[in-house]
Formats: sequence, C-alpha cells, structure tokens
Amino acid sequence: MDKLHIVKIGGKVIENKDSLISFLEDFASLEESKILIHGGGNEANNISKKIGLEIKIEGGRRITDSDSLDLITMVYAGKINKRIVSLLQSISCNALGISGVDGNAYSAMKRPIKDIDFGFVGDLTEVNIPFFTGLIKQNIVPVCCSVTHDRKGQLLNTNADTIAASIASALSKNFKVILTYCFEKMGVLEDINDENSVIPFIDTKKYHELKNTKTISQGMMPKLHNCFESLEKGVQEIRIGNSSIFSQKNQFTKIKK
Repeated sequence: MDKLHIVKIGGKVIENKDSLISFLEDFASLEESKILIHGGGNEANNISKKIGLEIKIEGGRRITDSDSLDLITMVYAGKINKRIVSLLQSISCNALGISGVDGNAYSAMKRPIKDIDFGFVGDLTEVNIPFFTGLIKQNIVPVCCSVTHDRKGQLLNTNADTIAASIASALSKNFKVILTYCFEKMGVLEDINDENSVIPFIDTKKYHELKNTKTISQGMMPKLHNCFESLEKGVQEIRIGNSSIFSQKNQFTKIKK
C-alpha cells in the first residue's frame, strides 16, 4: 500500500506566522500523499474577546452556542483555513480547503446532553473515503477544518484531534497511514514544566502507566486516547511533536502498540 501522511496542526503553531510557514514548507516537501487537519481554538478565543463574545468552558471543553458556532465557522472554515491554503499554494503545493460539509467529507451527530449541554458540538460519525481518495489521486492536498455537519443542515463544532484520528483510521484501509500531531511542544512531556522531558516512545503499557500515575498533563490524555484507538483501527504509526517534526531538528514522541 502507498504511504499517506495525515497531520493535525494546532496550538501556537497556527498563530505564529514564521512557525506556520516553516512547518508548511516541511509539510509540502513530503514526497508521499498527505492531508492536513487544523484547529484554531486560540484564535477563536482572541476574536471572541475582541468582539465581546463570552467564552464558555465546562470541564476544559468549549460550550458552542449559536453565536459561538457562527464565529467558529468564520474563523476555522474561513480565516485560518484559507490562510493555510494560500501559504501552501505560494510554495507550489496544490491544496483544497474543506470543512466536513464540503463534498460531505466527514459528518457528525450533535453530542447528546448528559451532565453538560455542550451546544452545537458534534461527535464524528462517518468519513467519506472515496472523496479523500479521489483528491489524493489528483495530487490535491485536502486541508480540513473542524466544522462538521449532521446531514440535516446543521453545522457542528468537532474536535480537530478526533477528526484527524477518524480520517486516519478510515483511510488506513487503503493506505499505510502515518498520523502526526503537531503543536508547540516537542512531544509528550513527562514533566509539563520541563520542555526537554520528552517521552521518546509510548506503547500500550506505558500509556496505561501514564494514565494511572497522572504524570502528564490532563489535556494530553484525550489525544493519547485517540492515538491508541487509531492504532487499533489500522493506523501504522503516530508521532507527536512541534513544528520541526518533519525536519527532525528536535526529538519527538513516537507511539506504537
């Protein structure tokens, strides 16, 4: 099977133009087929503050009411997505910016109300495999944002890490998939206060050890959960690191069964 890189970029890498350009140059230089997924929560928060829109967080997760959904759609599917696509086009990497709505690329269902009503937050239900394989065959790089839909006309906000893991899992039936999570840290840190305490390798045993001892940041645990679910569904390899992960200037975390 052909190799396919699926890369999720987030955090401060998106906000810092120099870091973003450097990362995209490395990403574009990958010879194999590739898909890029991006978040943008920090930029959405910054714009929310500028216009006086309240940011509602419960249990570390964003509550997406109708006003927040409008802003997220404009920022994720508009400003950030088109900025990334334009930068890729400037370095001769032919890219297409999409949300889950476009080509029915990936769809979701509104999260059921349990202890907390998260509003218009969606949990992914389906990935359109023929849509992505068709673009890849044409040497077009999909650039995916975290706006999804429920196939009934309702837009939804879905976690970008989960979208990356779901697309990687779905396409692992057709490709040898390498999933990469790129953010501002060099990898999974043993000590959140020590930038150099990167854990170089995490297998299932190490993951459960980290989970039980709670030695890493709680924000990292959902990402690792997605990683190991993806491995069970056929993803070959997963890496977590910063914007220089493809140039291998720094160490990073490799995750395997």
